Amino acid sequence: MLKSLFDRIDSVSKAPSASAHCDGPCGIYDPASARIAAEAVRSMTKKIVALEVPDASDKKAVAAYHNTLARYISIKEEEAQVAKDQLLILWTDYFKPPHLADYPDLHDKFWKAAKLCSACKVEVSEQHADELMAAIKEIHEIFWKTKNRDVAWVLAGG
Repeated sequence: MLKSLFDRIDSVSKAPSASAHCDGPCGIYDPASARIAAEAVRSMTKKIVALEVPDASDKKAVAAYHNTLARYISIKEEEAQVAKDQLLILWTDYFKPPHLADYPDLHDKFWKAAKLCSACKVEVSEQHADELMAAIKEIHEIFWKTKNRDVAWVLAGG
């Protein structure tokens, strides 16, 4: 039924074709969103590691511990996915074949950064969270070099 309705609408007024270099032709790219998400991953990882397990006989404290732990894990995993999504957008939408001439290891850098996002989701590893930050810093530096701009690496959380 819907197909016939759309076919009728299309026969009366055909929509013009459009194309863009990416999913949205905004042209706005910045690795900052991946950095901010990765900072949250690192922060939540540190908080999980530092969280003190209460005495098992204190039911309220145990419930509060599990609630806090679940929240930290949820945020860590969500932000790791945000970082991965933002990296993949840069990789697949912004960077083009000419960039590979200047940065032949670009694909490898992005692949490894995306793998670190996955590792941060499934593990509680301060090392991997720090490695993710370092990988995103490298991508940040390359990205801004492609735009002939010197943009400082500034952390939101310190």
